[in-house]
Amino acid sequence: MSLDEAASQLADHLARQEFVEVYAHHDADGIAAASILCIAMLRRKMRFRLRIRARINAGDLPPGAGVLLCDFGSGIEELPEEVMVVDHHLPRFSGGLHVNPRLFGVDGDRELSAAGTAYLVARKLGDNRDLAGLVMLGIIGDGQDLEGKNLEIFNEAVAQSVITTERGCRLVGRDMHESLLSATNPYLHQISGDEVAAMDLIDTASVEDEPETDVLLSLIVMRISPYSPVETLTSLYGDRFSLEREIIPDAHAFTAVVDACGKCGRGGLAASLCLRSPDGLAEAWETTIHHRMRVVQAIRAALQKGGEDGFFQVDEVSVASDVADAISRDSLIETPVFVAAKAKELCYISARSPHDLSIDLGDAVREAAVQSGGFGGGHRRRAGATISSSRLDQFRTHLAEVLAA
Repeated sequence: MSLDEAASQLADHLARQEFVEVYAHHDADGIAAASILCIAMLRRKMRFRLRIRARINAGDLPPGAGVLLCDFGSGIEELPEEVMVVDHHLPRFSGGLHVNPRLFGVDGDRELSAAGTAYLVARKLGDNRDLAGLVMLGIIGDGQDLEGKNLEIFNEAVAQSVITTERGCRLVGRDMHESLLSATNPYLHQISGDEVAAMDLIDTASVEDEPETDVLLSLIVMRISPYSPVETLTSLYGDRFSLEREIIPDAHAFTAVVDACGKCGRGGLAASLCLRSPDGLAEAWETTIHHRMRVVQAIRAALQKGGEDGFFQVDEVSVASDVADAISRDSLIETPVFVAAKAKELCYISARSPHDLSIDLGDAVREAAVQSGGFGGGHRRRAGATISSSRLDQFRTHLAEVLAA
């Protein structure tokens, strides 16, 4: 069976359901994936309920058929056979209604996200080509490349004028001050979270009270270059994507807003934007900036304390993933990064690996978590685990052994 045939099989099964319980991971990729399929179902007048979750396990699911998981589920071996899974994580679920690029030789880290996989299923449910813009949320949100299946979807979207492109500054915000102060992707050392630094850069780069982009970017590069890899510097300017059918046309901004709202427990608000309702747009932006400022403060605190063997700790679970992304991507650390956040008796760990390391972080984290009485998994370069807070030291010991093997 091919990926295309698997998408057709799941679409046919989905279309026969009287009611669908949809669960989606709470990041940009998961919410976009679920939204793509929910819009496709709406157009067929199908009934469903969408819930956004940080994580899922087999015990959370209602009995019976009609359960659809988006951007999680692949790593859960004990899922009921009849559960539908649209995912791109390392697969352990063996059910027949499982659409995952990795099962068909497609790189789920770089070449197809959950949103892209959901789009393939949605295309089997009808003419849903206008939803291709939402696939960009998965590509950008999960740091994927415009290659392989992603590029096929993108090219089709460009041909249909669903996506248009231009070159420009890729910082996210409603104005440049907000963009600098709340910058997390990339994180700008000695600028993000620093009101004085942000205002000074804007004032220096301004002519007639309007900052000149090329001058501003040059000043930013000079400020952050001692602390950041080349990839961070080059990410400030590049291709920008306009999603012509979406509430927030700028793809990087839309990704940031959906991701932040989902991680703040406002998954319904995030999904409403993907479902093209403008009603909560102002609230979503305020939620986003508040979340990003919390992430910035957590990054600064973590870097000041330092991370022994790549381990850092933050106070809030909702920021751990973004902190791990920023430290591994935008600092000069060359080892895997692990960010732990304790919430009472449980500890949640976000793991990231630099692109030039060959280790399979998803398998390593899963093995260490299982040995510590927890669970985990993910991608080769991005993974996560949940363990007992009292067993964090044990997890670190097991992980060191696994990585050294």
